[in-house]
Amino acid sequence: MSDCGCHHEAENLEEQRVLRIALLLNIGMAVIGGIAGWLAHSTGLLADALDMLSDAIAYAIGLVAIGRTLRFKTRAAFISGVLLLVLGIGVLVEVAQRVFHGAEPLSGWMIGTSILSLIVNVTVLRLLAPLKAGEVHLRAIWLFTRADVVANVGVILAGLLVWALRTPYPDFIVGTLIGLYVIKEALEILVDARRSGAAGEPAA
Repeated sequence: MSDCGCHHEAENLEEQRVLRIALLLNIGMAVIGGIAGWLAHSTGLLADALDMLSDAIAYAIGLVAIGRTLRFKTRAAFISGVLLLVLGIGVLVEVAQRVFHGAEPLSGWMIGTSILSLIVNVTVLRLLAPLKAGEVHLRAIWLFTRADVVANVGVILAGLLVWALRTPYPDFIVGTLIGLYVIKEALEILVDARRSGAAGEPAA
């Protein structure tokens, strides 16, 4: 029995270590990406920064959930999904405002910042790989990070198109696609959380 307890405690410590690293990296890139997106007038970068901020919040929730009941972890995943859904909708609203008011995104900022974000997210994704088959809140975190990698690649491609075509519309399109992808991931997390809740602990 004591061996099982020690093994479980070791797993919790490893989860904490990985999530702390992921949390710090995502907070840093959310700040950098947000500043770069503002300076570059890029909806793609702003969307990516918001996505990374939502990841950081998910990692923080994941840290709090370690060692808690399945019900708590399911609720943590549900909160993460709702948050991601709100941010995805917010991204679409921001894109609409920039299309209406006009913007001139700077391709160099878009490409450089997104390459840095991609390096960070691939690193985090590799750290999270052993946890992706774990409980519902860990699966939610895996999906968050996977969405970030896709978003990074999209912004890099948008930056290249903005540079080549001298038009802001690739940035608007990618910002919209990131927003829609974020919403899709949010819905997937919410469905997963609902299934886990239905199959988990009985109601008190």
